Amino acid sequence: MEKSMAESTYVLGVDFGTDSVRALIVDTRSGEELVSHVSTYQRWSEGRYCDPDKNQFRQHPLDYIEGLESAVRNALTKLPQGSGKNIVGMGIDTTGSTPCLVDEAGRPLALSEAFTDNPNAMFILWKDHTAIAEAEDINHKARTWGGTDFTKYSGGSYSSEWFWSKLLHVIRHDKKVQKVVYSCVEHCDWMPALLTGTENPSAMKRSRCAAGHKAMWHAEWDGLPSEEFWVEVDPNLEGFRSRCYSQTFTSDQKAGHLTQEWANRLGLAAGIPIALGALDAHMGAVGGGIKPRMLSKIIGTSTCDMMVVPTDIIGDHRIRGISGQVDGSIIPGMIGLEAGQSAFGDVYAWFRNLLSWPFESVLHSLDWLDRETSARISKDVHDNLLNILSKESQKIPIEETGLIALDWLNGRRNPDADYSLKGAIAGLRLSTSAPKFYRALVESTAYGAKSIADRFIEYGIEIQEVMATGGIPQKSPFVMQVIADVMNMPIKVVASEQATALGAAMFGAVVAGVFDTVEKAQETMGCGFSHTYHPDPSAAQKYTHLYDMYQQLGKAVENLLREL
Repeated sequence: MEKSMAESTYVLGVDFGTDSVRALIVDTRSGEELVSHVSTYQRWSEGRYCDPDKNQFRQHPLDYIEGLESAVRNALTKLPQGSGKNIVGMGIDTTGSTPCLVDEAGRPLALSEAFTDNPNAMFILWKDHTAIAEAEDINHKARTWGGTDFTKYSGGSYSSEWFWSKLLHVIRHDKKVQKVVYSCVEHCDWMPALLTGTENPSAMKRSRCAAGHKAMWHAEWDGLPSEEFWVEVDPNLEGFRSRCYSQTFTSDQKAGHLTQEWANRLGLAAGIPIALGALDAHMGAVGGGIKPRMLSKIIGTSTCDMMVVPTDIIGDHRIRGISGQVDGSIIPGMIGLEAGQSAFGDVYAWFRNLLSWPFESVLHSLDWLDRETSARISKDVHDNLLNILSKESQKIPIEETGLIALDWLNGRRNPDADYSLKGAIAGLRLSTSAPKFYRALVESTAYGAKSIADRFIEYGIEIQEVMATGGIPQKSPFVMQVIADVMNMPIKVVASEQATALGAAMFGAVVAGVFDTVEKAQETMGCGFSHTYHPDPSAAQKYTHLYDMYQQLGKAVENLLREL
């Protein structure tokens, strides 16, 4: 039963992103996004604990704690005094898979003095690819050990970006950590547990979303893959299954209630319910209004492509090459499907940096130019280069670039995960210009997007509409139009720039009892769409041929790229 709306009630959505945490306060009666605040992670912004050359990206738990306190308290200052008492529930999302090794009390090892500066004792960010060898070992064993193939609901393969690969990599390579670790916890599980005082691994409620998509949890085998399997993969994993979890929960369930300590630290009322956490893309899809037969694309530095399908429609189909199909991972009661691209906006940023490096190197070597002017010029070039490239690239007829690029600069996530792959470009000539090169890169990311949609369709998953959230849909008309043309589908841009935090807030409203279901929360709190990109029929026809060439190029050079 829905509560009376005579008095406004607010909910708090907290979105832990890659670089920062956002706190969003929403009016449940109108869906109005009242105030928000973003706090950056201090240590992460300084580049600490990361080594890009090794694909190592780690985050200190103190960044999350300090960022949360700053974001929530600053958001509250933007409300009229005393309005914070109207906040009745809270939802949380995080990046993922972003696990951390913990002690028996559920405390991240980096919070102890002995491991405070040890990257292996910190949260291992989703884009950390140090565990490629471990993922290969898991995949090989799943296919050859003679028992259940535990990857069958994970698209048929396990990723280096996920829970077990990262856990295994750390305990293989850091014996000091191996001696003291008790269990392993996803970031989206740890935050609600911390705020509700239930950090003990055995008492901590675990997210169905993270467990199903990142740790191969499934009801068919009563939880996580069997102990026998993990010992076959590596004896170092002995005992971890029993020290992790067997039961999982959807995000319309309560993780618990806010403790008095954390109420004081955040400036909220003690005892408000906190929803089970989930991964950011899944809650972003909810915030954007996902429903059956809708493909939700979160497009930023990378992408995440989500769909929900009623169980009677998907039946026994298992979709090869995606990042999992999990009951209730997005909308409770439906199967959530996840796929994505490991690099999207990061491809464009790489090209910008490639072009900027020689210019900036020369600029900074000019003795006659003062340091302040040099820095201003450098910043202006950095800030405007992609906009200029976009303006020039869209003037070039599709057929004139003569280039086909592969978007695998950070490996291929889906379809058919393979992080040993690299990017490539074919057709270069002496006449190839920077705008032509850039257009080819944009087209390659659009081809990658189409390959994911095609895989869903191949397995009988109908797509009637596409919605997009994230930074690129809000800021890059050229990129969005190319995607619409390549996919030959209209793409609706979600009106809210904070759809992920909005989705978390919706779950906060459900656990607070304001709405019975997340679908009802979507109806009232949904933000709608700000714009639709319609495919140009002529461009779509031309891209049909170029997309075929993209696929042919990929098949032709895959083996070579793995060896480079």
